Amino acid sequence: MSLDHRLSTEHEELRRTVEEFAHEVVAPKIGDFYERHEFPYEIVREMGRMGLFGLPFPEEYGGMGGDYLALGIALEELARVDSSVAITLEAGVSLGAMPVFRFGTEEQKQEWLPRLCSGELLGGFGLTEPDCGSDAGGTRTTAVRDGDDWVINGTKCFITNSGTDITGLVTVTAVTGRKDDGRPEISAIIVPSGTPGFTVAAPYSKVGWNASDTRELSFADVRVPLANLLGEEGRGYAQFLRILDEGRIAISALATGLAQGCVDESVTYAKERHAFGRPIGANQAIQFKIADMEMRAHMARVGWRDAASRLTHGEPFKKEAALAKLYSSTVAVDNAREATQIHGGYGFMNEYPVARMWRDSKILEIGEGTSEVQRMLIARELGLPN
Repeated sequence: MSLDHRLSTEHEELRRTVEEFAHEVVAPKIGDFYERHEFPYEIVREMGRMGLFGLPFPEEYGGMGGDYLALGIALEELARVDSSVAITLEAGVSLGAMPVFRFGTEEQKQEWLPRLCSGELLGGFGLTEPDCGSDAGGTRTTAVRDGDDWVINGTKCFITNSGTDITGLVTVTAVTGRKDDGRPEISAIIVPSGTPGFTVAAPYSKVGWNASDTRELSFADVRVPLANLLGEEGRGYAQFLRILDEGRIAISALATGLAQGCVDESVTYAKERHAFGRPIGANQAIQFKIADMEMRAHMARVGWRDAASRLTHGEPFKKEAALAKLYSSTVAVDNAREATQIHGGYGFMNEYPVARMWRDSKILEIGEGTSEVQRMLIARELGLPN
C-alpha cells in the first residue's frame, strides 16, 4: 500500500481548526486546571460542541462520519498543547464509545452513542485490575446471572473518565463462566453510572495528566440487566483486545503530539533565551538536539498515520499499531527529557509547558499496553514462537 499520508482538504481543515482551538482556548487555561488537579469541564463541553467526540462515528449515531485518521489528527494537535485534554478525548472515544459502536446491539447504540458523540456523556473502559495489570486475561471481577440480572463483584483501577460529573457508563470486563479447560470466560458488560453498589473512589494523586479524571472502581453486588451484555457472552476478552489495538493508534497520535509540542516549545525558547551574548539556539549543541527531536516526532507521525490508514482500509494493522505505540511513546519521553534540558532551570518550573510534558510523557510507555507488551505483540506478529 502507499505510504503517502498527506492530508486531504477535509483532514487539513480539521487539523487547523483543532490547532486553533488548542492554542486559543486550551493553552491559556489548562495550566491552572493542571495545578489544581481539576477536570476542565468547559473545555470538554466545547470539544463536544465541535464534534470531536463523534469524529470516527457515523452520522446516524450523532457522529461526524469521519475516520480514525481524523481522530488521530485531533489528538495530536491537542497533545501539542496539553495531554490531559487529549487523553480525555482519546479515552472518551476509543475506550468509552468505541466498544458500544463495535459490539453493541442497535438498541445499545441508539441509547448511548448520540450522547457520547456529543460530549454530553463520557464513557469509561473498565479493564485493568489491581492484581492483573498487563495480564488482562487474569480478570477476577465476576458477573453471575441471577434471574434477569447480572450481579457484578470486583475492583478496577486506573480507569479514565470514570468519575466525572458527566460520566454516563463504564464498560467492564468480568468472568461470566469457565471454559472446558478451566480458563475463564470473560464478557463485557455496560454498567451505568449511579447503579447501586457501583462505587467510584476519589481521584488518584498522579505524576501527570493532572487535569484528567482517573479513579479506582469497586462493584459490590451491582445489578444490571442481562441486556447490558456488550457483544457476545464469553467474547469480552477478544473484543477488548480489538479495542486496545485501535486505541494504540490513538495513543500513538497523542504521544506524537506531545513530542511535537516539545519541539515547538524548544524552538521558541531557543530563539528567545540569550546566554553569553547570543540566543542559545545559535549553539550547534542546541540545534542538534532540536533537529533530533523533530526527526523523532516526524517519524512517529508517519507510524501512527500508517496504522490508521490500514485500519481505515480494512487491512491488518495490529503489528503497525504496536510499532507506532512503542516508537511514539519512546519518542515522547526522549523529547520531553531533551526539552526540559534545553530549558534548563526553567524546564523544572511548572509554569512552563515542557514541565507538564515531562510529567505527562512517562505514562505513554505504560498505558494501553506497556512497551514490553508491544514488543511481545510485534514478535508474535512476526511469527516468532511463543
